[in-house]
Amino acid sequence: MVTLSFNLAPNASLGDAVLSVNRLKDQIGFPPSIQAAFQGTAQAFQNSLANEWVLILAAIITVYIVLGVLYESYIHPITILSTLPSAGVGAVLALLICRNDFSVIALIGLVLLIGIVKKNGIMMIDFALDAERNEGMTPVNAIYQACLLRFRPIMMTTMAALLAGVPLALGSGTGSELRRPLGITMVGGLLLSQLLTLYTTPVIYLWFDRLARRFSWHGESRAGSEPVPAE
Repeated sequence: MVTLSFNLAPNASLGDAVLSVNRLKDQIGFPPSIQAAFQGTAQAFQNSLANEWVLILAAIITVYIVLGVLYESYIHPITILSTLPSAGVGAVLALLICRNDFSVIALIGLVLLIGIVKKNGIMMIDFALDAERNEGMTPVNAIYQACLLRFRPIMMTTMAALLAGVPLALGSGTGSELRRPLGITMVGGLLLSQLLTLYTTPVIYLWFDRLARRFSWHGESRAGSEPVPAE
């Protein structure tokens, strides 16, 4: 067994180093009797990459189940979860602009965004459903009133979380390289999601409401067309 160690060059990431080593290994063309594997930090990095999508998917499924039980609906949790793609895109774009890798800390920030960003949809959908069920409003009027009345608390909670991430993203000193991806992920995801979800959530809510009414109408029409057995 032979162990080869390496250090990272200035401004080089561990992910790029792993790719370079794998590329060089393929160019050399090891015989089948020789096997190569990473150890230490590089191995932990590969293991984190292999499990990160499982963690994200598990978090989304858990949120969907909780929201489904809360609202007694299969559709409206999807409306709330529709706010997540914009947050993910914003987080990745912020990491690219700041030239940071998608590290384990950035993954933690992305999971944190799942909990923060979906509250925009929860505030609007919760009010709209209550207005429909208890006040007899139409879906259009209900979601319109929800957007007007929930705008201020949505902005307050978003700005509180966003401004809390700014010191992490701009901080310097000992350990700042560990905290910076978390702050960049939070700030980028919240900025983009705040700009988009205020417009996309009402549209998706009305679209899913029409879809649910269409399926329920088809189900009632099929039930009404069934012949009644003679006594």
